[in-house]
Amino acid sequence: MKLTNTKTKSGPKGFTLIELLVVLAILGMLAALVGPAIFSNLGKGQRATAASQVSNLETALDTYLLEIGRYPETLEGLVENDTGRDTWNGPYLRGGLPKDPWGNDYFYQPGDKDFVLMSYGKDGTPGGEDDDADIGR
Repeated sequence: MKLTNTKTKSGPKGFTLIELLVVLAILGMLAALVGPAIFSNLGKGQRATAASQVSNLETALDTYLLEIGRYPETLEGLVENDTGRDTWNGPYLRGGLPKDPWGNDYFYQPGDKDFVLMSYGKDGTPGGEDDDADIGR
């Protein structure tokens, strides 16, 4: 006795080109709608990170002032003894001197009793709006 397969093909298997194009068009529309919302949140996160780092640097600078009696000439004075004094109890920052979230150095200008400390934002130049706005004091 010979066994035979009685099943027959009922139609093509898989997706047609039209179906694939429709799915790709839908995915493209979703990406166009969701993408800007995701990237705006990324900018907010970077600005919040810069503000937090500025706050940490301000605290380290104030601690340096209390121990040395003046602000350091450069921010590197927070991680390396630039005074030669025994009262330097640094490093005042864990993990070294940070860069801002956009990879730029923080702008620092010491004064007698105060200082200027800034991240110039995404564009790295003074002034600007939104992601390019200055963050600091």
